[in-house]
Amino acid sequence: MVGLETLDWIVIGVYFLILFGIAAWVIRKRKNNTEDYFLAGRNAGWFVVGASIFASNIGSEHVVGLAGTGAASGMPMAHFELHAWIVLLLGWVFLPFYARSGVFTMPEFLERRFNSTARWFLSIISLVGYVITKVSVSVYAGGVVIEALTGVNFWTGAVITVVITGLYTILGGMRAVIYTEALQTIVLILGSGAVTFIGLYQIGGWGELREIAGSAHFDMWRPVTDPDFPWTGLLFGGTIVGIWYWCTDQYIVQRTLTAKNINVGLKGSIFGAYLKLTPVFIFLLPGIIAYAMTKTGQLELESSDQALPTMMATLLPTGIKGVAAAGLLAALMSSLASVFNSCSTLFTVDIYKKIRPESSEKQLVNVGRVATLIVVMLGIAWIPVMANISGVLYEYLQSVQSYIAPPITVVFLLGIFWKRINSKGALATLIGGFLLGMSRLVLELNKEKLSGILHTWATMNFLHFCILLFVLCLVICIAVSLATEKPEQKRLDGLTYGTLTDEDKASNKKRYDLKDVLLSAVLIGIIILILGYFTG
Repeated sequence: MVGLETLDWIVIGVYFLILFGIAAWVIRKRKNNTEDYFLAGRNAGWFVVGASIFASNIGSEHVVGLAGTGAASGMPMAHFELHAWIVLLLGWVFLPFYARSGVFTMPEFLERRFNSTARWFLSIISLVGYVITKVSVSVYAGGVVIEALTGVNFWTGAVITVVITGLYTILGGMRAVIYTEALQTIVLILGSGAVTFIGLYQIGGWGELREIAGSAHFDMWRPVTDPDFPWTGLLFGGTIVGIWYWCTDQYIVQRTLTAKNINVGLKGSIFGAYLKLTPVFIFLLPGIIAYAMTKTGQLELESSDQALPTMMATLLPTGIKGVAAAGLLAALMSSLASVFNSCSTLFTVDIYKKIRPESSEKQLVNVGRVATLIVVMLGIAWIPVMANISGVLYEYLQSVQSYIAPPITVVFLLGIFWKRINSKGALATLIGGFLLGMSRLVLELNKEKLSGILHTWATMNFLHFCILLFVLCLVICIAVSLATEKPEQKRLDGLTYGTLTDEDKASNKKRYDLKDVLLSAVLIGIIILILGYFTG
């Protein structure tokens, strides 16, 4: 992104002024209670909920990496972006149970449904996972992006970004996070969308792009034997990871819990699902355009990950380039703010409040602020590790979610859909599944020394491993639950489909209207069309 001119800097400056204006407005409206600090007073509208879901998902490493994958491999990774239908599951299936139980966090829901041990386990695993993966990767990618955009030293850029984002997150809590994310979503889509349109114009249109890039780059469906993107792994393994990420992970679900009511939460999920379709066209597609332009000599890439920044620097006119640069900064800051706030919520509600139940609302909010500050400091402390990390280990960090998702997905799915699942089955699944997943990670690091079944366990495609682990976790959860006593009734009432009262069912029907049904059906239709079109 060399060549930012005065107008571009003015655009970026205006973006930051508006961002800080929103943050300042929110901070003035804050209340010193946990519902306001961690869930924005449960008063957000559908637009803010949907935009926050999207902005939380899209980080700077997501943007740069997705475009890079588009340049290197084409469309297979679009399967993950078409998880928009799973965002619908969040609103239609999971949210009513979360909202009805009145919880702040996903571990808290597990305590209501199973027991406090399940809550402790998920809280600690989530916190450690966030710091090691989400915080560290976002901070590292942020330093790289700032350096590419402004020429500012990597370390300086990373620290400045973390401090600025941490400041408004600490002061304003969840309310500051979701309202700034609404702005960041608009800037992100406008900036990246400009790259797609101008890139298509430069290459000569859609038909020309398909001809130059070749059918392989437009094929989402790779053979089962493909080492990187087998269609079975993407379709089924990706769905398992998707349900964990979109329907049970605090990082995302917390956004829907800020809604005024379940109906608004559902509408926000539907809006977020539509936004989730856009990365196919504003991140992946520019990567394919960049690949085509290298073939025609219009563009030179040092590496595929440089696809989006290079296109922005080369193709965009002054002013628009500033919007695109602000979009990259928006992606970075929104994902960082989200993970800071989610970590703070998990620590305060699931750990501190459990240890000190007599704490006042004001004390809990202050603990939340301190917890956010600690996560910010951990993020900064992790920068040297991420800066020296090898590319291989970076890939391991990205695949970790495929190793931790299956047991959590199983416990939430079976816990909601089958009342016979008890706390012993849930715990056996969470602990057993976690150990099996981590065994894969450890063995993968030493795969050259292995043979036989251990070698297969360590080297099979990570998404195929995800499917296998999911099946094993299903077996553990069902077998242990059936072999032990039935759960107590108080662990079931209103928390599983089998125990919904007539009043609950009537309330569920009132929470949606015909427009919600039609919009959801249209979205699924669009996904099917995309899956059918990108076949090479």
